[in-house]
Amino acid sequence: MDLRKRIVRMAEGEGVTHFGVGDLSEAYGFIVAQGGAMVAEYPISISIGITLPKAIVDQLPRRMERAIALTCRHHGYEVINQRLDLIASLISGFVQGAGYRALPIAASGRVDNERLSGIFSHKLAAHLAGLGWIGKSCLVITPKDGPRVRWATILTDAPLNTSGKAIREQCGDCEMCVNICPVKAFTGRAFQEGEPREARYDAKKCDEYFKAMEKSGQIRLCGMCIYACPYGK
Repeated sequence: MDLRKRIVRMAEGEGVTHFGVGDLSEAYGFIVAQGGAMVAEYPISISIGITLPKAIVDQLPRRMERAIALTCRHHGYEVINQRLDLIASLISGFVQGAGYRALPIAASGRVDNERLSGIFSHKLAAHLAGLGWIGKSCLVITPKDGPRVRWATILTDAPLNTSGKAIREQCGDCEMCVNICPVKAFTGRAFQEGEPREARYDAKKCDEYFKAMEKSGQIRLCGMCIYACPYGK
């Protein structure tokens, strides 16, 4: 069994529902600008995703109720992030044991408070691996589960065959995520390669919304763009 198949088997055995391998060469400049040389030196990305429980996502309109918010935040975000981080660590160790370099990227973690971004874009990796397209919500929209997936990434120099090409945007005229956003953070503009995120999404509006929730004693939670997307419902 080749290395890629062994990694897939390991990932699926740990509960991964979406798996893909992407070629990062075409996005080198973007990766350097976001995370620097440490992440940009890896040519291959391994994307792992876990589908969110439908029972969690479907309750997001009632997120102002504390019991629901606690359940959604814990099982929809915190636990799945921990699972993804553990699986990414396991896969990285396996790839390293096979003689290659591997760098696991945490499922969640802000490193730039000005741009409100992490060290590497999981959405970019999943998109380049052919797992979905970038929607008007700036989330990866998978054909089966829509945006109801959380992601982590392993960067590597292992010679793995890629999954496929990036999927063409399929949102069309739909603006359900745009219209439901409580702070109107999305412009409704479709994704265009090379265009800055700010053309489609004002991340600071979301950040300010979450800060206001915490200040008023509420649990930091939204996800209405995930809930509203017709893909995955």
